Amino acid sequence: MSSAKPAARPEVIQPAPSARAKRVEKSADAFRTISEVADELEVPQHVLRFWETKFAQIRPLKRGGGRRYYRPEDIDLLRAIRGLLYDKGYTIKGVQKLIREGGLKLADGEVVADIPGAPEAEEGAGPAEAAAAADLPLFRATLSVDQVKDVKTAIGELTDLRDRLRNALEACKRARG
Repeated sequence: MSSAKPAARPEVIQPAPSARAKRVEKSADAFRTISEVADELEVPQHVLRFWETKFAQIRPLKRGGGRRYYRPEDIDLLRAIRGLLYDKGYTIKGVQKLIREGGLKLADGEVVADIPGAPEAEEGAGPAEAAAAADLPLFRATLSVDQVKDVKTAIGELTDLRDRLRNALEACKRARG
């Protein structure tokens, strides 16, 4: 019989929590790093960099050393692009066309415009709503139909004022001249 003691079990050392686990919850308005956005959207960082080359609307702030900081609206756009590419089966060219024509389907399901040839629109988004938002830029997509009408009214009033000011300026030039 051996009098040797059984070998003691080695102490199990728990790994330190990763930096990601230590992150403090940021406010919804806070800027995010590329790694935070990549984690949130479940896409690799190189995909986000690639999308920046394909979609001019994605413009993160770049600090010293090229470090990217994404605004909340950049993240919303990226989320919508990801949904169209990965979930709806669009191609990059298809998403570019939707953005160009103002018809981006947002992550929350809101349809901005009804684009011919696009997948079926969300129920409740009728042709009147699509037409109301169709000629506004991409970031107007989060406005309701009534808000779109208000913006268009304001644009019309401002255009009228601009024209009246131009006419008044021309009249002053003619009077002097």
